[in-house]
Amino acid sequence: MAKGKPRITRVLLTGALIVTGLYVVCCIGLTLGQRKLMYHPCGRSTNELHSAADKAGFRAWVKTSGEQIGWVRTTRQATRRILLLHGNAGCVPDWFQHADAFQAIAPVDFYILEYPGYGGRKGKPNQTAILEAAKEGFESIPGDCPVFLVGESLGTGVAAFIASGHPKKTAGLFLVAPYNSMSAVARSHLPLFPVKWMLKDTYPLTTWLASYTGPLAVLLGGKDTTVPRELGQDLYDRYLGPKTLFIEANSSHEDLHKPNSAMIRQVLRFWDGEGR
Repeated sequence: MAKGKPRITRVLLTGALIVTGLYVVCCIGLTLGQRKLMYHPCGRSTNELHSAADKAGFRAWVKTSGEQIGWVRTTRQATRRILLLHGNAGCVPDWFQHADAFQAIAPVDFYILEYPGYGGRKGKPNQTAILEAAKEGFESIPGDCPVFLVGESLGTGVAAFIASGHPKKTAGLFLVAPYNSMSAVARSHLPLFPVKWMLKDTYPLTTWLASYTGPLAVLLGGKDTTVPRELGQDLYDRYLGPKTLFIEANSSHEDLHKPNSAMIRQVLRFWDGEGR
């Protein structure tokens, strides 16, 4: 029996080393490949994107250097301008329906920013590049009428960043499926890994929103497994400015991608000061 114990010990030690090695390999793989897991640009060609935009009545949003940074659809006698910061997957035409919903209710100019690496735009997607592009795009929007921000999923972090740096020009926020930080989102999906130390693009919404005091509308999905509802609830609870919360108890993350006209009417009224 005595001879068996060292053998069992060696087997257990070997097993532990193998498991530890696999864990370390997974950590390295996740660290190196995290941006490919986070950002998913669409594969549609530039011609396809322009064709879709033309059919929807959008024109290229171009900065002074001639580089296209997104799409815009204007309205006669617009009373406000809206900039949409989209999620991590797809291309701008996937969000044209949001413009349809808002412009069916109120006269607004609707801008949609395209991120670096998406929709044929040069560069690679990462937090630094996306935030710089968003800041540049926001600052190029005429400020002769109120400018509001709509962020969806990943884009809620981008919207919060812009609002934190331009609290006076940002007239209101509408965040769809927001999170308190990307670290918390990653932790919810990878609880066994030290994501706090691994993650490069953290998008700390709670920290950024501390510099903004304007009206905040938040939409959460009760069955959202991509961005768990409790993360958005935490963000909402910590916000100290005027706020309103919408919860669609039976909606998944994908369901929230479809605009709700009745809710948008409520958001517009809230932005205008009703019910505050």
